[in-house]
Amino acid sequence: MKSIRNIAIIAHVDHGKTTLVDQILKQCHVFRNNQVVRERFLDSNDLERERGITILAKNISIPYHDSKINVIDTPGHADFGGEVERVLKMADGVLLLVDSFEGPMPQTRFVLEKALSLHLRPIVVINKIDRPDNRPLEVLDEIYDLFIELGADENQLDFPYVYASGRDGWAIENLDDPREDLIPLLEMIIAKIPPPPINEGTIQLQITSLDYNDYVGRIGIGRVFRGTLRKSDKLCIIKRDGSEHNISLRQIFVFDGLNRVEVEEVTAGDICAVVGIEDVDIGDTISDAENPEPLPIISIDEPTISMTFTVNNSPFYGKEGKFVTSRQLRDRLYKELEHNVALRVQDTSSPDSYKVSGRGILHLSILIENMRREGYELQIREPKVIYKEINGKKAEPIEVLVVDVPVESAGKVIELVGQRRGQMVKMDNKGNMNKLEFHIPSRGIMGLRTKVLTATSGEAVMHHRFFQYEYFKGAIAGKTNGVVISMDEGPSTAYAIDSLQDRGKFFIDPGDVVYRGQIIGEHTKENDIEVNIQRGKKLTNMRASGSDKAIKITPAIKFSLEEALEYISDDEMVEITPKSIRLRKLYLDPNERKRYNLSKLESN
Repeated sequence: MKSIRNIAIIAHVDHGKTTLVDQILKQCHVFRNNQVVRERFLDSNDLERERGITILAKNISIPYHDSKINVIDTPGHADFGGEVERVLKMADGVLLLVDSFEGPMPQTRFVLEKALSLHLRPIVVINKIDRPDNRPLEVLDEIYDLFIELGADENQLDFPYVYASGRDGWAIENLDDPREDLIPLLEMIIAKIPPPPINEGTIQLQITSLDYNDYVGRIGIGRVFRGTLRKSDKLCIIKRDGSEHNISLRQIFVFDGLNRVEVEEVTAGDICAVVGIEDVDIGDTISDAENPEPLPIISIDEPTISMTFTVNNSPFYGKEGKFVTSRQLRDRLYKELEHNVALRVQDTSSPDSYKVSGRGILHLSILIENMRREGYELQIREPKVIYKEINGKKAEPIEVLVVDVPVESAGKVIELVGQRRGQMVKMDNKGNMNKLEFHIPSRGIMGLRTKVLTATSGEAVMHHRFFQYEYFKGAIAGKTNGVVISMDEGPSTAYAIDSLQDRGKFFIDPGDVVYRGQIIGEHTKENDIEVNIQRGKKLTNMRASGSDKAIKITPAIKFSLEEALEYISDDEMVEITPKSIRLRKLYLDPNERKRYNLSKLESN
């Protein structure tokens, strides 16, 4: 049997994990002659390729001389922490990628903390050395400081490192070495990452991720921690709640390059996929039927944000989507729970709505985006943070927010974050940029990105991750502007939008069909305003030189899904269909809206 190395690649978003793996695959000749090689090969689903981020962990293996390197590509975003935490259980070491200019970022810290707590051996890759503004030696010092801060032990502190360019496909141990290929990195993995221990005894395999195939159903992926897994053996599965039942496997696959190869048995230390267990879940242990022993349960971070998903009941219900009923919505949400372990779904008092909780707005918006692409129509209420009680006091989630901003705009950012109960804890200079670090309530981050980008002319770069629960920080001012609401249904006209431009900014273009109660713009004042956006120009047979002035319309503001979710208030919703993202009032009828607002005032 080949010697095995199990290694996970961890990094902050956009520090070059997936690009580096592309180059390793090419240099180790993993691609077959007839395979089409594309950029970011492992970012396989459409959303990952569009956004340029890894959402789901991927497993591949790379042959190198007489060794087999099992590589696990992990997400870099803290909202997918549930995914990172599980897959690190399969690894014996980690490749920590850090950008040679940006240095350690919030998510670098987040994923490294997880890896060090599992006592994995790290190799540091200072990537993007080909950047003109690189500062590798300073970044290496920052990484040492981060290891010390996170309480790394002596072995972990003595980490090996290489300088690399993932895009150009080379790695070097010293900055003046010739820049040829990635062999120094591959040699370092073989030399410094320990092979998996060969644990003799009865079989133990823990499922850490799931796949699905229409022909064979659910596929469990995990690492054999002890013994040898054989298809013919009598096996049982031990669930998270401790219950056990006997199972028989139909197929066992191991990873070979980018493919899966069917085998009869898998020895301790290797990663495999098993087929034939209907109710397999993440965290389950497959064990010997005669001597069942569970492995420790995988702990998963608690959700911090919740949203209410409801059936679409707008006037345009069913025009664009295939799946519109509450039963279809419920089935889809509960199906997501099967592999998205950081998600929670609860039934509410209303039969048409469900409370869905996750690690952050990005985590939930990826689910919503996938659903709309599958043909679902739904409506989402305003995101709410999940409060806890600590020592009898109300506590809320606090995030670490890091903003890279030009020096001249730093003051504006500090002021904006301060208005949202954020406290600055660190300020560093990086060339002509300032790196600002804050502790801010999760409530304060909602809607902050747009304001920061506006204040800095689009030059700020924001990242945040969950830090801890702290006592409630006090009220945060909400939206200061009201909204513009359509008072009728039908296509909007350029004439009406042009004549109303002094009232606010619009979210729609001329000709867009809107309905009564739909939010079509932002009012310049604090109150909401209803307008007739379908109004046409009255034609007469009189002509005057000034009456036919050219219409000049400011381009409409178009929200992304996350921006729309962060924009809405308590009495508003986002309607999501395969083709549209619309903002609307909770109550479309103006009289019902008045009654709702009065009842809110009375309760306050």
